[in-house]
Amino acid sequence: MDLPDESHRLRPDHHPTPFSAEQIRDASRPGRETRSLVERDGAEPVIRVIRFLGGDETGGKSESWVEAPDGTGRSAPQRGHSTWLELQEHASMPSDRTSIEPDTFETPAGRFAGWRYTRTDDDGVDVFWFAASEPGMPLRYESREGDRVVFRSTVIAIRQA
Repeated sequence: MDLPDESHRLRPDHHPTPFSAEQIRDASRPGRETRSLVERDGAEPVIRVIRFLGGDETGGKSESWVEAPDGTGRSAPQRGHSTWLELQEHASMPSDRTSIEPDTFETPAGRFAGWRYTRTDDDGVDVFWFAASEPGMPLRYESREGDRVVFRSTVIAIRQA
């Protein structure tokens, strides 16, 4: 798999993002829902649900909430709006502290080909796995401090209404 398209570069000192704003818009159809297992050091795991409600050429509306692993609600749905460019900007990372590698990885939602972005900061290392077939958020994300994983988010299901 090739590296992300150079046309996705938002800043000259950053790597290209995995997806353009337009690709994210086209993949974010009303009813699309992602469910992620979120694990934080020292806390009980939870499921974060994000559902797209709709949008237009410039941005989209979504709602998100948190559940216990058994499906019990932990929070009421929160609604929000983001531009497609804002969502693309989340994946814009500094070239001098980030590497990109083609990668094939697995989550409970399936096996995916895409890219692994590894960003090193003074605080630690963040690793993001993006699937080429699923424009939008990373399907896996880990934050490490030293040898310890302090945060992990893994998409466990992707549903289309």
